[in-house]
Amino acid sequence: MSVPGLVRRHRPNYTKALEEEKKRLPTPSHRHAAPSAPWPWIDIHDKIDAQQLESELPPVPELCDHSTCGLTGGCWTGYPQSRFPNWTPSQIERSKIADAISNYNKLAPCKVYHVDVNDSGFFTSAGVAISRENEESETWEAMVHTKRPHNIRVRALFVENMSGPVLQMLGARYNIEPFFFSSSLNWIPSRYQENPEPGKGDHITITLTFLKSMDALYDSKGAQSSTSINTVASTEDRLTLTEQMIDTQSPLRLRSKRRILVLDLLSVHLIRNIEGSTIISYHPTLEHPTTSANWLRDRIRYAGQSVYWQSIFQKSQDPTFVLLTFVWHALYAWDEALEHLYNHICWLETKVITTSDMILTQELHVIRAHHLHYSSLLEDFQKTVNFIKNTYYPGMDSIPKSERKASAALMVRECDNLLSEIDRLEMGRRMQDKRLKNVMNLAVFGMNIKDFVPGTEGTAAHYLEVAIPLTGLTIWVVVAFQSKFIYPEGTGLFKRFAWPVQLCLNLLRTGTSGVANDDIPLSTVPGNSRWHKSND
Repeated sequence: MSVPGLVRRHRPNYTKALEEEKKRLPTPSHRHAAPSAPWPWIDIHDKIDAQQLESELPPVPELCDHSTCGLTGGCWTGYPQSRFPNWTPSQIERSKIADAISNYNKLAPCKVYHVDVNDSGFFTSAGVAISRENEESETWEAMVHTKRPHNIRVRALFVENMSGPVLQMLGARYNIEPFFFSSSLNWIPSRYQENPEPGKGDHITITLTFLKSMDALYDSKGAQSSTSINTVASTEDRLTLTEQMIDTQSPLRLRSKRRILVLDLLSVHLIRNIEGSTIISYHPTLEHPTTSANWLRDRIRYAGQSVYWQSIFQKSQDPTFVLLTFVWHALYAWDEALEHLYNHICWLETKVITTSDMILTQELHVIRAHHLHYSSLLEDFQKTVNFIKNTYYPGMDSIPKSERKASAALMVRECDNLLSEIDRLEMGRRMQDKRLKNVMNLAVFGMNIKDFVPGTEGTAAHYLEVAIPLTGLTIWVVVAFQSKFIYPEGTGLFKRFAWPVQLCLNLLRTGTSGVANDDIPLSTVPGNSRWHKSND
């Protein structure tokens, strides 16, 4: 489905070339993360659309009630410009929304899995809606005119293989800021509130990148490598190390357990409303191992079976608690991934001690680069939970004060539980980082000695020949420059460097004079009351 007014130089079909492009995770452009940025997807040197500047149309169009727009094809066909005129064709192009609208796999139907949460806090499956190519009118009619049961508090929609028309329909039906779709398509961490209405509701968006662990195959053809994990890295591993060094967005391979750590996306838009709330969960169509829509649907449904969470859903009408179960999914994934990474670091430590190899040192540097990236992701995770904690749901103003106060206390408690877990993850990550430094130091120590690394020229004797004189020289220089605590003030530099000779002379004098060893002075310069020993 095309966007009116959108002119493109190239409009390729959905081909294998596009599939290859979609395998790569984009580098996030944080400046384009939220509506608070006044120039969506316009960079410093981009030209401002002159036609848009001269437009006399209202910047905020009137909302469509969707009662008659179906007669003209549906107001969704012009989204996002129909609802957000400041999004010009060039901005829609840069944000990748234009490609998502036009270049999608038309052979794969879009599936929207439903989960309902009723007023009693029970989770039930409401089935799945399927949208096929050339069935846009039927899909729109069902989306707009299908009524929910009156007792449904929250309906969660998990979107798989999102097509261009479904993207536009969801945006127009629920009046969603295009930033939700642009942040999701570009994997930009974001969190923001929009359209708050006192006593009624608002919209909140959360886009979060998190880490997860999964099984991996190692060779370039996708088959399991026959190389033993007790040997040094295979040729495929060596090639992969170079790729990982360049891009921390790429998977991190853990050879010890044949696993990979990959980045995943949690992208959720929550429409909070006292008349019934809606959660939209976007799932990428990249050729990348992200969480599937039906899998997360089952996971969220199973959370509704928890006695602990069931009591919360029964006590509070706030739909934000359902959103917290999505966040817990990301925390589970983080915890498991860092656990596997710690085990791999321990394995590398034993390999460095027994079979040091340059490729192991490179692998340690790769892990360290990813480790630093994980730190920033955990920080974003913490900011997301704090955002949920501090973003009040305006619809709670319509309930009694006592219930509102109890619900707020529950929200603080559950968000604090999540923040405590994130702090634990960060502490574990810092501990791993220290362990990594120790292993890297050990690898550098042993990588040039052939007793440890076959094929190198150095020996342990060579190491000692260099290490012992350097150590002695270091001690000599340090003591000479610190001799102000030994020699009197004004002692010349050359005499200070002669401190070993002075020490030997003093020892000889002491031996002939009978002074006790623990009273041996280093300097016998007269007048030094601190060190001169009287013979009275």
